[in-house]
Amino acid sequence: MIPHALIAVSFAPLPCWQEPPAAPAAPAPAAADGDDCCHDAAPPTPATLPMDRKSVLLRKLADEVEATTVAFLGRREVEVREKQLAALPRNAPPAQQYMARVNLSEALLKEGEVERAIEQLQRALDLAIAQRDPKATVNAWRRSALAWLRFGERRNCRANHNADSCLLPIAGGGIHAEAKGSREAVRLLERVLYADGSDYAAMWLLNVAHMTLGSWPDGVPKQWRIPAHAFDSEFELPRMRDEARELGLAAFTRAGGSCMDDFDGDGRLDLVTSSMDARQPLRMMRQQEDGTFRDVAEKVGLAGQLGGLNLHHFDANDDGRLDLLVQRGAWLGLEGRFPNSLLIQQEDGTFVDRTLEAGLEILAPSQVAVSADIDLDGDLDLFLGYEGKEATATDEFRSHLFRNRGDATFEDITAVAGVENGRFCKGAAFGDYDGDGLPDLYVSNLGGPNRLYHNEGDGRFTDVALDLGVEEPLDSFGCWFFDYDNDGDLDLYSTCYEQRERPTTIFGYYKNGATGFNTMRLYRNDPGRFSDVTRAVGLDRTVFPMGCNFGDIDEDGFPDLYLATGDPDFASLWPNVMLRNDRGERFQDVTTTTGTGHLQKGHGVSFGDLDGDGDQDLHVQIGGAFVDDAFSDALYRNPGHGRHWLTVRLVGRQSNRFGVGARVAATIEEGGATRQVVAFVGANSSFGGNSLQSELGLGRATRLVALEVTWPGGTRTQRFTEVELDRCVVIDEEAGLRVVARP
Repeated sequence: MIPHALIAVSFAPLPCWQEPPAAPAAPAPAAADGDDCCHDAAPPTPATLPMDRKSVLLRKLADEVEATTVAFLGRREVEVREKQLAALPRNAPPAQQYMARVNLSEALLKEGEVERAIEQLQRALDLAIAQRDPKATVNAWRRSALAWLRFGERRNCRANHNADSCLLPIAGGGIHAEAKGSREAVRLLERVLYADGSDYAAMWLLNVAHMTLGSWPDGVPKQWRIPAHAFDSEFELPRMRDEARELGLAAFTRAGGSCMDDFDGDGRLDLVTSSMDARQPLRMMRQQEDGTFRDVAEKVGLAGQLGGLNLHHFDANDDGRLDLLVQRGAWLGLEGRFPNSLLIQQEDGTFVDRTLEAGLEILAPSQVAVSADIDLDGDLDLFLGYEGKEATATDEFRSHLFRNRGDATFEDITAVAGVENGRFCKGAAFGDYDGDGLPDLYVSNLGGPNRLYHNEGDGRFTDVALDLGVEEPLDSFGCWFFDYDNDGDLDLYSTCYEQRERPTTIFGYYKNGATGFNTMRLYRNDPGRFSDVTRAVGLDRTVFPMGCNFGDIDEDGFPDLYLATGDPDFASLWPNVMLRNDRGERFQDVTTTTGTGHLQKGHGVSFGDLDGDGDQDLHVQIGGAFVDDAFSDALYRNPGHGRHWLTVRLVGRQSNRFGVGARVAATIEEGGATRQVVAFVGANSSFGGNSLQSELGLGRATRLVALEVTWPGGTRTQRFTEVELDRCVVIDEEAGLRVVARP
């Protein structure tokens, strides 16, 4: 028998064999994809390559890793698989020939050589049929179906991208004009399902393929059909149209981070993005006066900063200019020894790598960095989360806490603080959950309990996660503190990245509402404890987000959620999810009505008022881990909801310059009653980068009764009563409030 459990992780194992109806062999694909427009931008030419120490080091590491078969970043797998196939003798057992061709097909698919992958799979299928091996036959059908879906995606979603492309449920302009790939995928997936009627991953892809043909739902056999109502929104909102291409933000890259803020001090929000691609530099997308964006990375000294699955923006030296910290090597284990980068912004707007001088340079796998003023001395300290494993963690793979000395150099206080973690850290967040004025630290771990480190105020932290019941989910990813119910204290949210049967679970949810093995968690902050309100607020469902964040999409003052989904497998095509916060009582799925259910792999997520009209727009860094899973970023423009707003920018004097850790509370009159809208400065997702300005949705307010700022530490509060609605204000810790014009 030919081994069938070779590479695929997205499909359920096969039960007993059942002969499907006969079908003709797939026609040969065209000789070329014809979508060169979709390849990522070329790296800087040799004449423009920066020659500073870090840039040279990153290029050297890129050369080294690309010469290997390391997961995601290595580029020699096709060569190795070709040699393995060529080395087989002519009379090699069919099982060896089958395995060699299937392995080569997977390597080719990762590199975008789709036609060659299909050819190898056809030859593997011929071997399986000749040997009358049913399991290997169905395995080849599965893989071929996925390859044909890739073929269709390249010819349509990428080469002819439009605002409807890849939005679930696919309709309108998202339907494939060139249908060959999806037609072949449907044919093969149906054969798989006739052989195995319980293959839920194949059922999901069958529904997606029919959507791209415009034949869903009626064209899907009833027993495998997802009903049309499965994608209905629970509340109607205007559509948020993807305008990334018109604005110059449709960067075509692999997985990476996103930060939105005013990096040049002109009052307009800019965007910085990264990519895990070891050859791809950071992008600094500066907003122009007409609202479009231009990449100025080379101009500001970022062209040599290559790679990085995530990045964090903060003011490292308290000079009022935003700096950047890039984390690299995530998911690569021992092969992920890439250095991070602390990039300090200079007076002229350029960035200089000061990682080594600052004492922060670590060569270890990470995508996690968060900042807060843990000792209330007026500058921001850093927690860097690394992908250790408790039983085998080395010093390099433990997490680190650094105290800012006040001059942009840092002291490693991890051992004294007791926050080594030692687990596989995928997220972290600072927040003063108990109101004692000191920021505490939540650490999200994949494959182990999470930690909540309480700040004792003397440089030490104590893990109280088990005591307070916030150690789950055990497969966590992104996390944050926020005040979801506007009661004035910080609640805690953590995503779930359950590692079992993701495609099966996704199909089960949309088919019949099944919630799966494990779900995200929302912990409400109650006096002295946290309460798990996940089920009560309607969040007991599986989504599998990587990137994620919160923002107020309808300006009602209650933070909503956007969850960007996926995993490295090409078959993991699940919609991103938008959840509206209904007055702090329940979260409603508004994905379809807002048009934000993107199927491609979502990573860094940032909310912010890019166009200065008072509502929050949404940027999503999109792209997978493999070379051929790159995709265009999305910028969803908020059309507005006719509600009031207030934007608040803080200037700290005794506190850190951007007021990170401060509490901003607006008391409004609305409908004959008063209520509060609360934001905490710097509260942010661990895989996203919202602006540090507080953008408050004020709903149908008729008057702003009072605006209060409680500065970090909780001992100083400023109160203002003469503030108009729909304004942008700056509050100086010493000089008070002033209104500023929108640019």
